[in-house]
Amino acid sequence: MREHHVRLREGVGVQLPCATRQIVRVLAEAEAGMMVRDVCRKHNVSEQSFYRWKAKYGGMDVSEVKRLKELERENSELKHIVAELTLDNRMLKDINQKKW
Repeated sequence: MREHHVRLREGVGVQLPCATRQIVRVLAEAEAGMMVRDVCRKHNVSEQSFYRWKAKYGGMDVSEVKRLKELERENSELKHIVAELTLDNRMLKDINQKKW
């Protein structure tokens, strides 16, 4: 399973709990009137990351972002299970069609 990280400019990955709080903090500061460029510089993130976060998490609080991440992870696991079951089903159908 792929681990999600938020990349900072130095290339250091920050795991989700800290990143979730950071994302919400960055968005809140910009919503409070601080210029996007200044917020990004203060938190050492690119403006591209800021606008990506804003499109995905704008208006959410920390608990909502965490819940969204949890649902995305669960959805990914369920897709994986469906893919495995589909392969098993195809394999059984192939075996059943090749009657001895």
